[in-house]
Amino acid sequence: MENMIVEQQVPILVPPADPTPKGYYFLSNLDQNIAVIVRTIYCFKSEEKGNEEAVEVIRNALSKVLVHYYPLAGRLCISPEMKLIVDCTGEGAVFVEAEATCRLEELGDIAKPDPITLGKLVYDTPGATNILQIPPLVVQVTKFKCGGFVLGLGMNHCMFDGIGAMEFVNAWGEIAKGLPIKSPPFIDRTILKSRSPPIIEFPHREFAEIKDISNSNSDFGQQQIIYRSFCFSSEKLRDLRNRAIEDGSIEKCTAFEALSGFVWRARNQALDLDPDQETKLLFAVDGRGRFDPPIPENYFGNAIVLTNSVCKAGEMIENPLSFTVKLVQEAVKMVDDRYMRSAIDYFEVTRARPSLSSTLLITTWSRLSFHMTDFGWGGPVLSGPVALPEKEVILFLSQGKEKRSINVLLGLPALAMEKFEKLVEFE
Repeated sequence: MENMIVEQQVPILVPPADPTPKGYYFLSNLDQNIAVIVRTIYCFKSEEKGNEEAVEVIRNALSKVLVHYYPLAGRLCISPEMKLIVDCTGEGAVFVEAEATCRLEELGDIAKPDPITLGKLVYDTPGATNILQIPPLVVQVTKFKCGGFVLGLGMNHCMFDGIGAMEFVNAWGEIAKGLPIKSPPFIDRTILKSRSPPIIEFPHREFAEIKDISNSNSDFGQQQIIYRSFCFSSEKLRDLRNRAIEDGSIEKCTAFEALSGFVWRARNQALDLDPDQETKLLFAVDGRGRFDPPIPENYFGNAIVLTNSVCKAGEMIENPLSFTVKLVQEAVKMVDDRYMRSAIDYFEVTRARPSLSSTLLITTWSRLSFHMTDFGWGGPVLSGPVALPEKEVILFLSQGKEKRSINVLLGLPALAMEKFEKLVEFE
């Protein structure tokens, strides 16, 4: 569908429907490190009604939800401390109406990232050379010939994590249907301020730069990158968990731990890494319930902390799956209030960014309630990301009606992808 034509109208600004607070809005150190634009699409098609009112309903509801989420109507700037901060100007989110020349079904399988086709469904700010020039929230509603439509969102990750983003989109949908918001956002991010003086209690290897002695970066640069999606059914996930515990070295594990361990190990094998190559796994852990005291569940902001594990490729491949799964479990267990506060303080002192050299970063969307989003046309028939943000990123997405299967999305050099496919086809 690379030839899909989408005609965009002139963008407009949608400000909050009522007056909102002005001034500067604090972003915590957990927000600072992930200021990237995340592009997602939601495809809607109802048997009961067409798309004639979609633009108006979504635009009007946006102006109302921005009253609650007013920082999204502001603009990013740099504070005197040289950190990101929001200037709450109230000028509004960017909103674009568009029409596609085809039917929604012709989009095909959006489970595989397709930045060329799917990118036409999310408005790109022309001429922007850095994130300060891109509004925190950009919205495009594209109507299709069949009566369906796509909501395409470009949201800056510094404004919220996946859980916060889903709460925002679902609140927007509630307003569109004339309902009150179930869970108004907790706006104050100063609860995650760094301590004075900062206290760094852990080494925080998530920031460590690992030398690429295997020269795998040249494979990514020289070979074509193939993007694939692999579905792990509930049965296959159960088999993985059983494989992880069969030698008795661990008593139990979750589907996430088993799948993360398997994918990390298989990716290292597929890339044919030097046995002495150190390799790092990064993944986000939701800190909402792990802070002491716990922070509000409806916290509007990033409450995720990157945890890590580092291991030599040879050691991982010589050992059974249980070895790698145990590394994942230890990384999860490490995240408590002390670790998260230490990570916040580490950034305060070093201003370091997590390094992705010789790293796999797993992003888990399988626990997010994409399928619950409803603006009055029922839940989305399809939803997902437009593209993977970096070559080191693998995405876990829930799949199927029961949401018990997990789709694993990744990109690898062509030869490595062939090997990875064979490793995934385990019995």
